[in-house]
Amino acid sequence: MARPTTKQEIVEAIELERSKLNETIAKLSDKQMEMPGACEKWSVKDILSHLTDWEQRCLSWYQAGLRGEVPKTPDEKYNWRQLPALNQEIYEKYKDRSLDEVRQAFEVSFEEMMTALDQMSEEELFSPGYYAWTGSGLLRDFMNANTASHYRWATRLVRKFARGLEKESMDQD
Repeated sequence: MARPTTKQEIVEAIELERSKLNETIAKLSDKQMEMPGACEKWSVKDILSHLTDWEQRCLSWYQAGLRGEVPKTPDEKYNWRQLPALNQEIYEKYKDRSLDEVRQAFEVSFEEMMTALDQMSEEELFSPGYYAWTGSGLLRDFMNANTASHYRWATRLVRKFARGLEKESMDQD
């Protein structure tokens, strides 16, 4: 998929990918949402927590940039080459939350992300290095990576997991 070249294209891509993810998730029961195996040992619930954490992480970087600060990305304790360890820490942080808590946080985070995006200018989104924390990159790329692109990744995993559940069900019949 081509990278968005306008703010409107970013919004449309996010809304499209989020709706695909929501439609895919809606086909699962609560019990299925909590079963491990959607992404190695992660459940679909864990994937939603992962997405929420990364959205909130991106929002915190953006908000720091608005204050003229330069946050350490992706995290104070991790660099970009240490994403597996960071993602494991995210999993450990949220794995015991209830499905209802995870769903609520997932929805609230999305609304916060879309509100922030609504307030961003085209210049902010498409000017290399507009914020020091993006380096020579574009804010658009950080927004896309933590929304539309991440939702596509999650949708693929959840669809594959759901197909596996269907196959198991058919095999048992």
